[in-house]
Amino acid sequence: MLIPKLFDTLKDYSAEKFSKDATAGLIVGIVSLPLAIAFAIASGATPDKGLYTAIIAGFIISAFGGSRVQIGGPTGAFVIIVYRIIQQYGYNGLLLSTIIAGIILVIFGLCQLGSIIKFIPYSVITGFTFGIAVLIFIGQIPDFMGLALTNLPADAIEKMSMMGRNLDKFNVYAFGLAAFTLLTIWLSGKVTKRIPGSLLAILLASAAAYFFGFPVETIGSRFGQLPTSLPHPALPVFDFNAIRGLLSPAFTIAMLGAIESLLSAVVADGMIGSRHDSNMELVAQGAANIISPLFGGLPATGAIARTATNIKNGGRTPVAGLISSFTLLMIVLLLGGLVSHIPLACLAGILMSVAYHMSEWRSVLATVRLSRGAAAVTLVTLGLTILVNLTVAIEIGMILATMAFIRGMSAASNVKMIKALQAEDGGAETDFDEDEKFSALLPEKAMLYEISGPMFFGAIYKFKEALEEISRPPAVIILKLTHVPFIDSTGVNALKEALKIFARSGTKFIFCGVQPQVMTRLLQGGISETVGRESFYKELKTAVDHARKLC
Repeated sequence: MLIPKLFDTLKDYSAEKFSKDATAGLIVGIVSLPLAIAFAIASGATPDKGLYTAIIAGFIISAFGGSRVQIGGPTGAFVIIVYRIIQQYGYNGLLLSTIIAGIILVIFGLCQLGSIIKFIPYSVITGFTFGIAVLIFIGQIPDFMGLALTNLPADAIEKMSMMGRNLDKFNVYAFGLAAFTLLTIWLSGKVTKRIPGSLLAILLASAAAYFFGFPVETIGSRFGQLPTSLPHPALPVFDFNAIRGLLSPAFTIAMLGAIESLLSAVVADGMIGSRHDSNMELVAQGAANIISPLFGGLPATGAIARTATNIKNGGRTPVAGLISSFTLLMIVLLLGGLVSHIPLACLAGILMSVAYHMSEWRSVLATVRLSRGAAAVTLVTLGLTILVNLTVAIEIGMILATMAFIRGMSAASNVKMIKALQAEDGGAETDFDEDEKFSALLPEKAMLYEISGPMFFGAIYKFKEALEEISRPPAVIILKLTHVPFIDSTGVNALKEALKIFARSGTKFIFCGVQPQVMTRLLQGGISETVGRESFYKELKTAVDHARKLC
């Protein structure tokens, strides 16, 4: 049953817990302010859209989510995909694709697909995360250098080319503020964890730019005065012809939202010793992405950095997330005019810091060193994210990861002939494992094969090759399947083909040590009907005894 964590935590709520949640929520709300604005601008939207997303989507995720401490809102993971959608389909197309993504997430949750994160290879996640971080970093260079460029192309190469053609617009004041922002964030982290470095940088940089009259772009100069109220909800314009083209980016938003939110929830669980409800979390994320666009908001998901900030400042229930949304709302209603004075160079410095931490380059290096397969998946996913787009990167990355997995599982599978006793070159005692001791000998012209590992489409060729090596068909072939944990339809079909081929020469098959899961597949595949139920034995000794009778 899907029950929001808020309902569970309120059962034993107290004034002490509220005090801690209120402190954490206030701090997270203030920290979220520059990030929400920066992510919106980097995505090609106006800054107010990021604030609306953090307020509305953040409230819904906290109120109805499956995590006790998850903080939701716009994140860096969405920046690139949102920028491309706006460039290709316009802002209305983004709103439609976000709503579709929300519906997909709700379906994921209702269908109990909360464990979806387990099926996304880590090498794919590290690849596209690093790629997104690189693109965010590149996208902030114009504002970092004060080039005053707008309508940048989505393609990274074209974007860098455009920057190169406009280097003559370099603004030393903007560059100085951006560098000061990075230095402040770095130094504040060394001195104290209580005051967010990004907040301190914004206050100091904005004050310096305002009082000294630095000729730099600010939020107000580029986007105008921020609104001091929330917009009225309104449906986007539904264009059913455009919706078909939006299905692919919408699915990418949904998958990215699911991955980010569940990763954040898992990290939070480790920090507070709790356990989230992944299915409830997906439903809440979906609801947030359905409702946020009605207010003009961006896609939203769980934010790992803000969730960690919430935990470190004492937040332990969803009430902290609700208070953070309320804090942002009050800032918009009361201080919207002051926010307009924030220099864009300062926001660029903050996003570059976010991109650096988001990249997790140490994890990328560790993954690349793990194996050649992991390295290939990570590097290809990274490259495609930067040079093509995130959708293609995830698709190709998943295909490569699947191929690497199949190759690894195939290598783990093995088919070997144990020994055929009393063959043409004379007999010898049976050479079985220590746990297979028995005194019976294989009869003449009987062969014993042991298969270990899964019998699936990627490994079944070994079984076929082993049987093809038999020059003269024996009277009996015993297949020992004790160490076969799984068999797929390809494996069952290969067995059926082998039975048909060897049946022409009168060869009988005997199976021993078949595990229950494998036995079920063999029964469903009609193997037992072909060889007879009397040809299945638990022990190798009884299987050999039956072989002696057949010979």
